[in-house]
Amino acid sequence: MSKIEEARALLKELNVPSKQQADLCCYVLLAMADIKEDDSWSKATNEWIRIHDVLTFTKDNYNVAYAENSRETFRKQAMHHFRNAAFIEDNGKATNSPNYRYRLTEEMLDLIRSYGTSAWADKKEEFLAAHESLISMYESKRSMLKMPVNINGSSFTFSPGKHNELQKAIIEEFAPRFAPNSECLYVGDTIEKDLVKNVDKLRELGFEITLHDKMPDVVLYRADKNWIYFVESVTSVGPMDPKRIKEIEEMTANVTAGKIYVTAFLDFKTFKQFSESLAWETEVWIADMPDHMIHLNGDKFLGPRK
Repeated sequence: MSKIEEARALLKELNVPSKQQADLCCYVLLAMADIKEDDSWSKATNEWIRIHDVLTFTKDNYNVAYAENSRETFRKQAMHHFRNAAFIEDNGKATNSPNYRYRLTEEMLDLIRSYGTSAWADKKEEFLAAHESLISMYESKRSMLKMPVNINGSSFTFSPGKHNELQKAIIEEFAPRFAPNSECLYVGDTIEKDLVKNVDKLRELGFEITLHDKMPDVVLYRADKNWIYFVESVTSVGPMDPKRIKEIEEMTANVTAGKIYVTAFLDFKTFKQFSESLAWETEVWIADMPDHMIHLNGDKFLGPRK
């Protein structure tokens, strides 16, 4: 029996749905375990790897080439289901981080190393008997990595990562200081895109929301001033440059509230990397110095101070 058929048979014995017994999922299992055609399952490992590494492994060792743009298919069809089943775990980084990795759980590694041996039947029964508790344990582990955040008086959690760490600071540190009593109308998460999205209020303010629009990372509305804040959370890309301002202006052509454009950074070092690309008539907020703002506004704030 070929290794891909062995992988399929292994998954079938673990009562995996038929969709997750497809070739793609079998190659994921083989890549995660670093099992080549002539290897014994006892040689399985669980090094941290990326989906890109799965594609490379499959091409190099099984002569099956998947396109790089199929990574989302791998994530949805295999990684998501295997992680929910406690077959694999991730390293807690944001999914769009270059450091995001997966590996087999220790329990899954121990199980598949016994595949094809006399110990398999007993190991499988032990694994299946403990499966629900394993799922709960790894779910709790993922939850512990999440960041609690208070949005509009309700509790939410952000996935781990610098981008969401900065979004948390925008909502909990920037807003009370520079947008007091504002309501968060929109904020995304690196995993759950529209964590908060008040569509009714956004439309009331004149937004034309389509699937093609890229919303700013955080949208705040201050009713007493009729001001709307568009805030970009920048750790590596996406400042309020002239191109971005134009995109938001087109998306909000019917918004009559006063518009404030803010680029937020975690620290001054990151700000300096983007300082030359920032648009005039915008604001800069740095989480390391939360009480201060940088106004790229020229004569609007020029004058002697007490």
